[in-house]
Amino acid sequence: MIPETKILFPDRTVRIQEKLAVLLAFIAGYTDATGLIQWKTYVSFMSGNTTQLGAAVFSEKYGIIFSSVIAISFFLAGIYTGTCLSLSKKFRSTKIIFYMVSGMMILYSITDYYEHMANGMSVAVIGFSMGLMNTIVTSVGKQKINTDFVTGTLNSLAKTAALFVMSDHAERKEYKVNIFHLLFLWIGFLSGALAAPFLLFYLENWTLIFPAALLIICALTIPIPTFKN
Repeated sequence: MIPETKILFPDRTVRIQEKLAVLLAFIAGYTDATGLIQWKTYVSFMSGNTTQLGAAVFSEKYGIIFSSVIAISFFLAGIYTGTCLSLSKKFRSTKIIFYMVSGMMILYSITDYYEHMANGMSVAVIGFSMGLMNTIVTSVGKQKINTDFVTGTLNSLAKTAALFVMSDHAERKEYKVNIFHLLFLWIGFLSGALAAPFLLFYLENWTLIFPAALLIICALTIPIPTFKN
């Protein structure tokens, strides 16, 4: 395993960022689909929760209001915590967030297996972990990304495609590369969402052990640079 302090060439750093982004998008899609199936709430797609919240307030569906507010609040708390950790001089390693998110998923799975957790608590814990995970990779090269915001990814994909078509030949190479970055990111999220119902059927209460294991394997095998996004 290559230590984190190893200096990476710019192109190699971009390739690592791309791999991490696709993996994290897969995990976000998988976890989001799991939350939607089990708790009827998105745990990483806050646009959906915001829409549900607005509609539920009008129709006075207090259960949906409660779960949406919990999801949004703890997702924001996760992003806040992850950002603070990334800016802290005490935590220079990006891998600490991998282990934190993985540990939360494992601890949740064990607790839920022996003592069934209420939906609100489940949404809070997993929503927080998704917010935390969202701060690991925020760019691939010069292209800003969000690993669990599909609307933003598709928006950037369409805009980048338009820039590719309308720009001069000399500028097209970078736009073309960014198009593939964004397309792979969207495919990663979609693949995770497709895998979730299948594995949920077999793993049941242990379904979140799968993404937790992916995060640990990733942290142990990929030479994650200490870049600041």
